[in-house]
Amino acid sequence: MSAFPTSFWFDLLALLWFTLLFNGYIYYTKKRSYQVTCLASVMHLYRTEWMKEMLTRDVRVSDTTTVANLERGVTFFASTTMLVLAGLMTLLSRTETAITLLSELPMSHPLTALEWDLRVVTLMVLFVYAFFKFTWSLRQYGFVSVMIGGAPLFTNQDDERLIQAHANRIAKTASMAANNFNTGLRTYYFSIAVLGWMISPWVFMVLTMVVVWILYRREFASSTLNTLMMSSEIPVSK
Repeated sequence: MSAFPTSFWFDLLALLWFTLLFNGYIYYTKKRSYQVTCLASVMHLYRTEWMKEMLTRDVRVSDTTTVANLERGVTFFASTTMLVLAGLMTLLSRTETAITLLSELPMSHPLTALEWDLRVVTLMVLFVYAFFKFTWSLRQYGFVSVMIGGAPLFTNQDDERLIQAHANRIAKTASMAANNFNTGLRTYYFSIAVLGWMISPWVFMVLTMVVVWILYRREFASSTLNTLMMSSEIPVSK
């Protein structure tokens, strides 16, 4: 192993840094969503209210249409992921051409075939992970459709606790589907950071931190979150 050049060990250090931030952010958002207000927690409340209203509607065409629209978005990203993977497999057979093109970029350092393969394989692993998340999200949205179709019809005079129990169960399944979709989207964000690795491990590490900052701002401190948290009460003009 001592025969490997110093740059290769630097690449492994950058990859370890990326892995820690990638898994650490996913773990942080999952735990933090139960403690503070964020997009995931607020949207779960909206889904619960949606399902409570759905249970008192006789015609649920709008509800199934909404779920179908969500499924279409997930299907688009799942299909796109397969196309990206096909392109990455093609890159593995074009190593010399890619290395020559990258060597002409500013701030880039010459790559060996092993270093190039490490970068491409890392991207492939990320997109395979994203594909599994998207397809699992798609299946979960299918479960939500079945649960809506099989949900009983309640009236406002029925037991509130029973309505709440049904709404919580369906909303939780919908939130799990949304969380898996969000994880797949985060993987796309982090794959952009991996593109910086083509130039330099330093650029890779810096871009990884930038991606974490962007994701944190959007999920925990964005204007969208503030809007979703606004009261529904409309002030009456005097």
